Amino acid sequence: MNSRGLILFLDTTHPLLPQKLEEAGFEVKLFSGTLDELKAMLPDVTGLVVRSKFTLSRDVLECAPNLRFIARAGAGMENIDVAFAESKGIACLSSPEGNRDAVGEQALGMLLMLMNNLRRADNEVRNSIWKREANRGFELTGKTVGIIGYGNMGSAFAQKISGFGCRVIAYDKYKTGYGSAIVEEQSMQTLFDECDVVSLHVPLTEETTYLANENFFDSFRKPVWFINTSRGMVCRTSALITALKAGLVLGAALDVLEWEDFSFENFFRHELPPEFTWLTQSDKVVLSPHIAGWTHESNVKHAEVLLSKIIVLSW
Repeated sequence: MNSRGLILFLDTTHPLLPQKLEEAGFEVKLFSGTLDELKAMLPDVTGLVVRSKFTLSRDVLECAPNLRFIARAGAGMENIDVAFAESKGIACLSSPEGNRDAVGEQALGMLLMLMNNLRRADNEVRNSIWKREANRGFELTGKTVGIIGYGNMGSAFAQKISGFGCRVIAYDKYKTGYGSAIVEEQSMQTLFDECDVVSLHVPLTEETTYLANENFFDSFRKPVWFINTSRGMVCRTSALITALKAGLVLGAALDVLEWEDFSFENFFRHELPPEFTWLTQSDKVVLSPHIAGWTHESNVKHAEVLLSKIIVLSW
C-alpha cells in the first residue's frame, strides 16, 4: 500500500498517535536533528507534529512546499507562524481539548493552597512549627471568581470551581453568548469591580503580552487572589510583586513565568532576575514548572484529539 505521506514528529507524544497514524497509512518518523537538517527534509514532509522544541517561522515553512498540516500537542500556537502557514494552505491544528480538565484542576488546586496557607503551613509543620491561628484561611464559598478568556481552559476552570458555591463571572473579548447556569458573561469592568479571585486563560499574542501590568492590578476595587496558568509573558512580574507588596493582590498562583523560552524547558540555564528570587521567598506565592495540563491523562487525550483532527483532513 502506498504511503499517504510522511509525518515528521519534532517532539515525542504519547505512542498512541504515531501508532494510529501508521495504521492509517502514513509514514511516521521521529526527528532529532538540527534546524538546518529539518529544513533539508521538509520538501518531502506532509505533516509536522510538534510541541515546543522548534519555532516554525516563515523561513522554516518556506522550505515545506508539500506540507499539509502542523499539529501541536498542546493549546498555544505561539511557536508557529500560523498566519503564514494558513496563507499557504497548511492546516494548523492544536489540542486544547486534551488538557482543559488538567489545567482547570491545577488552577483550582493552586488557589486552594493560597487561600488556606498550605504552602507555608506544610513547611512549618515539617520544621516542627505548629501555628493554627496564623494559618487561618479563607473559603471559596460566596466569593466572586473572575475568568479572563473563556475558551477550553477558562470554561473548564469555571466548571471545576462552580461546585464550591462561588459566583463565576467571565470576560472574553472575542466571544459572546457563553453565559450559562455556571458562569455569567460580564464586562472587564465588572471583573475589576467585583472579583475576589481572577484567573487568566488567554493565549499569548501581541495583544495579551503583559496584559496583567501595573494598570491591570491597580484597577481592582478590592484585593484579589491571582492565578496564571496561561503563559508567563501575559503577566509583568514586577507589577505583580508591587501589587503583592501593596496588598492589592493577596496571593499569586503561577504555573508559568515570564522568563520561560518557547521550549518551556531548561528554565535555570540562564541567570534569573531578582524578581524570581522574591517570588521563591514569598509565602504569598505558589509556583509550579509549567505543569498545569501536564498529566498522564492529558498526554493520552492530546494524542486522541490530534489523531481525530488529522484523520478528517481531506487529502
